[in-house]
Amino acid sequence: MYVRLIKPFFDRIFAVIGFLILSPIFIFCTLFLFLANHGSPFFFQKRPGKNEKIFTIIKFKTMNDKKDSEGNLLSDSERLTTVGKFIRKTSLDEIPQLLNVIVGDMSFVGPRPLLPRYLPLYNSFQKQRHHVKPGITGWAQVNGRNAISWDEKFEKDIYYVNNCSFLLDCKIILKTFAKVFKSEGITDAKTETVSYFEGNE
Repeated sequence: MYVRLIKPFFDRIFAVIGFLILSPIFIFCTLFLFLANHGSPFFFQKRPGKNEKIFTIIKFKTMNDKKDSEGNLLSDSERLTTVGKFIRKTSLDEIPQLLNVIVGDMSFVGPRPLLPRYLPLYNSFQKQRHHVKPGITGWAQVNGRNAISWDEKFEKDIYYVNNCSFLLDCKIILKTFAKVFKSEGITDAKTETVSYFEGNE
């Protein structure tokens, strides 16, 4: 009942309210990133959602597209802009995902949507993460985020899938606010983003 009806209802209602409240910040971030990224403030990427249905996720673009002499993109740390560094550190880059929640592709809480290239690499246990909608935040994000291994992330994702409840969602949201305030678990601006999942041995 909660997962099927109540959760989607609250997701859309609070996503609309949140987007309206945060709209001034959304506009300012868009303008600054428009200038920093030469007219490209948003990052769009295909991600698998519930039942592995592919959708387009939207985030603020914190890195530019600078390339080396051979046409290859520079490292993440070299492409991270000054304004992008601030937006990433404060997790403001997640604000546009409220639009994904409003249209029904995502939830506030759920396993983070990963890359489509990972789909054939999952085992039967890991595939369970797609039994629910992906979230802006999740059980893995408030319990280590980028600091834990892929196996630990999947274990926490499946724990959420099997134990999803109103109380657990409230706990995750409160812990998310606390971690954002402390800037815990966020990838250091001087390092690469989280490593790619290469499958199971």
